[in-house]
Amino acid sequence: MPLRIAMWSGPRNISTALMRSFGSRHDTVVCDEPLYACYLARVEVDHPGREEIVARCETDWRKVAEFLTGPIPSGAQVFYQKHMAHHLLPEVGRDWLAALQHGFLIRDPREMLLSLSKVTPRPSVLDTGLPQQLELFRQVERRIGRTPPVVDAKDVLLDPAGVLRALCTAFDLEFTPAMLRWESGLRATDGIWAPHWYAEVARSTGFERWRPRDEALPAALAGVHEQCVEPYRFLYERRLVA
Repeated sequence: MPLRIAMWSGPRNISTALMRSFGSRHDTVVCDEPLYACYLARVEVDHPGREEIVARCETDWRKVAEFLTGPIPSGAQVFYQKHMAHHLLPEVGRDWLAALQHGFLIRDPREMLLSLSKVTPRPSVLDTGLPQQLELFRQVERRIGRTPPVVDAKDVLLDPAGVLRALCTAFDLEFTPAMLRWESGLRATDGIWAPHWYAEVARSTGFERWRPRDEALPAALAGVHEQCVEPYRFLYERRLVA
């Protein structure tokens, strides 16, 4: 049966690298943040390329949902959808999500905030996507009666083969070593915002080795970090391990 995977991440994670990984499979087609234009059309945020994204990409979430739950492009067996959890605004309906299988990609909030604050100087807890990930996780868990797969970015970077194998097993999908390497450069499947955000991934040919970040968290982010700890810990305790 065709498999539609919605992988929900927060910003400044390894979400694009994970999309590259699934895009390296011969049976998979990928989709890059399909709700981004819907989000930008409704939220006042200063993102590079904002006007072009809203003008050229679909801003009606109903049409996006129809695409994501419809025939899989190119006749592929697997449709991997990279999503940012904060793009799932309250006004976006949820019924269509039942047609997808869901996974969650998380990252230590301290590391994520250190990176996010460089592009969003005063992020809120909602900008991290963690509350939205937790809400959706609980909804999916109630609906399917089991724990949906969660992977942590650090785990993936420390043991890509092991964690990806566990993730594939959770989706009843065969792991292939092709998921560990890819050609450098941008892709036709990347969003039109890729030139603004994907410089590091474009240079990569595989998952980078995890490196600790020793920077001190700015005092201005302490409150947001505190709000992130509980949802992150809840999801982290339920993560897949190799």
